[in-house]
Amino acid sequence: MSGGSDSIRILTVDDHPVFRSGIAALLATQPDMSLVAEASNGREALQQFRAHHPDITLMDLADARHEWPGCDDWDSQRVPEARIIVLTTYTGDVQILRSMEAGARAYLIKTLLDKELLETIRAVHAGEKILEIRKT
Repeated sequence: MSGGSDSIRILTVDDHPVFRSGIAALLATQPDMSLVAEASNGREALQQFRAHHPDITLMDLADARHEWPGCDDWDSQRVPEARIIVLTTYTGDVQILRSMEAGARAYLIKTLLDKELLETIRAVHAGEKILEIRKT
């Protein structure tokens, strides 16, 4: 985990270590981004968020559904500075709506990762909200 002080600081949350490793490898190629922490579930994510204060949190929806937004501490009223990008395999409207209502800034289908993920990280860091639900 590296990066300069001017880079976009990122926390990634996913229960699959291989997926987290892939995200880490992708972020390592970007001079304006750095992975500051990883977590395998929402509770660990909250601990890492508090310890590292990332600019962006990439969170798998499966992990989020169990611990966020159900975890009161992740409620957008208590962690309003959290810029969460939900990553998922789910394309259902209900999941999207719940995620966005809970404070997520972006919702991406995992099959769209790479260029779209990097663009979304930069856009959310700049204050935008993003929904990307194309099926591939």
